[in-house]
Amino acid sequence: MNTLKIAVIGCGSIARKRHLPEYNANPQVEIVAVCDIVENRAVEIAKEYEAKPFVDYSEVLELKEVDAVSVCLPNYLHARVTIDALNAKKHVLCEKPMAVSLEEAETMNEASKANEKKLMIAHNQRFVSSHQKAKQIIDSGELGKIYSFRTTFGHGGPENWSIDGSTSWFFNKEKAFVGAMGDLGVHKADLIRYLLGEVSEVGAFVETTAKEKTSVDDNAVCILKMESSIVGTLTASWSYVSSGDNSTVIYAENGTLQLENDPNYSLKVDYKNGESVHYTLDKIQTNEAEGQTTTHVIDHFVDAITHDRSPLITGEEGMKSLQVILSALESNESKKINKVNKVSNVY
Repeated sequence: MNTLKIAVIGCGSIARKRHLPEYNANPQVEIVAVCDIVENRAVEIAKEYEAKPFVDYSEVLELKEVDAVSVCLPNYLHARVTIDALNAKKHVLCEKPMAVSLEEAETMNEASKANEKKLMIAHNQRFVSSHQKAKQIIDSGELGKIYSFRTTFGHGGPENWSIDGSTSWFFNKEKAFVGAMGDLGVHKADLIRYLLGEVSEVGAFVETTAKEKTSVDDNAVCILKMESSIVGTLTASWSYVSSGDNSTVIYAENGTLQLENDPNYSLKVDYKNGESVHYTLDKIQTNEAEGQTTTHVIDHFVDAITHDRSPLITGEEGMKSLQVILSALESNESKKINKVNKVSNVY
């Protein structure tokens, strides 16, 4: 097809640091419109990328030349804008978590199918080199039976990342719906599903301990049981003030996999017989790193459209990862182990 014409809705940090520069670097893409309710942000970005600025996203969706949109908005707007975009016959790349309820997520998927347009959720953990290599090793069977795992995503909080700092929507429960679990935990839920299959049960403690003047969670520790009976932990935190942690360790019959758990090696495999294999791969993306590698999310989305292929993280996949964190939140409220497939639609 001809050059893919893209509109980015929302000009905050995720658009500025991920979506816009990666679209701009893709030779198959032209950024034609940007939108933000803060007009000067839209105008500033529009000048940088030689695009048209808008403050009303509905006007963007009326542009016939727009083939696809990135939805880079607060969580509570993901479903509304995505559904409108799909109904306007645009492909959509939506930031995570895809919605604030399963009901919303289902409606998004229905709109994608009804309009025959692609819906992809921007979970970037599946594209990290160490994670893809780990999946190859696990799927090959060389590690034997998988016993357990721990997966963690923690940093100092979104005030160090968001364009609005400590006044960011991330801390507003009405707009964010959920805190560290939606910001970080859903990424790790998606990763562990990618590596080990579906989650069947969740138990969780979810607290607000590190951030003042907010009612969203900033620390969560979850115990996950997979459908395969593998058990492990998932931790999401905004309280890691000195350095971040985005590691995963998988314990198996024939050895241990360490993913992003060593400063020198993205992936380490320590075998039961004493042998070790260390892989030097592209580093995982962080909010702070300069000159970091691409997330591959944008290129994958573009490729899915141009070659009419299903993206790796469809709306259905995004909904399953959302379901894990909804189950964790319900478990914390009920103080009971929660079955993932019986989670209610709204938290």
